[in-house]
Amino acid sequence: MDGGNQTRISDFLLLGISESPEQQQVLFWMFLSMYLVTVVGNVLIILAISFDPRLHTPMYFFLANLSFTDLFFVTNTIPKMLVNLQSQNKAISYAGCMTQLYFLVSLVTLDNLILATMAYDRYVAICRPLHYVTAMSPGLCILLLTLCWSLSLLYGLTLTLFMTKVTFCGSQKIHYIFCEMYVLLRLACSNTQIIHIVLITTGIFIFLTPFGFMMISYIRIVRTILQIPSASSKYKAFSTCASHLAVVSLFYGTLCMVYLQPLQSYSMKDSVATVMYAVVTPMMNPFIYSLRNKDMHGALGRLLLGKAFQKVT
Repeated sequence: MDGGNQTRISDFLLLGISESPEQQQVLFWMFLSMYLVTVVGNVLIILAISFDPRLHTPMYFFLANLSFTDLFFVTNTIPKMLVNLQSQNKAISYAGCMTQLYFLVSLVTLDNLILATMAYDRYVAICRPLHYVTAMSPGLCILLLTLCWSLSLLYGLTLTLFMTKVTFCGSQKIHYIFCEMYVLLRLACSNTQIIHIVLITTGIFIFLTPFGFMMISYIRIVRTILQIPSASSKYKAFSTCASHLAVVSLFYGTLCMVYLQPLQSYSMKDSVATVMYAVVTPMMNPFIYSLRNKDMHGALGRLLLGKAFQKVT
């Protein structure tokens, strides 16, 4: 397209899922409740792990970072969405939209890489228990987490820079709740074939490679568990992995529904799936990881009872 016909727009209009005032009120209270539950749940997980020496292990170190990522993730999108649901001015600046997109991509990627790292931790703990202390040393855990953060921020920056080369013209209306990659590409009037190819190829590397690694790890974990003679020991070994498997299934299930498809086929049902991984998954993670975890139950109990005792005294 000729550069003289391209216009750089200054802002977008985030119209949300529905323009009906009645439905917007319902959505406001629903998302506000989910946001508060997500914040409280993940903050409690982080505090419980931080203050309880019994949880100063690699598994809980990565879990605390996963909770921090989820907390940052929902704070990047939901507050602005809540303001838009209550306001007549639903505009978001071009720079604000690109910033939101950057953190959205980076934090989804970080979630993905931390989940893969947690799968490796479970593999070493169950399949190579005698080597666990040396294989998951504090230095290695910090190195793995640093790599996760570095790759995520770099990936988010790369895709955001590609998006800044896309030209938007005509409609500025985004019928969605935040600046999401595929929604923005639907508004583009320049050629998006290159960035779509980049999305698919990098997505395979960034998301499917860790997913494949997790699947291989859990195949080996299951084989090891099945060789354990004691039924109680089998149950204990499997219970340490069940929560992680549930989170992985929820995360990847919704993610694949949205992004592993041609851009032209993206529709409102995929917007619902995006809400699932952007709002529901961060909210559910604290419940899933603490539901059947006695160590986490104990740490949360000591944290809450300790706070209550301090108030009484």
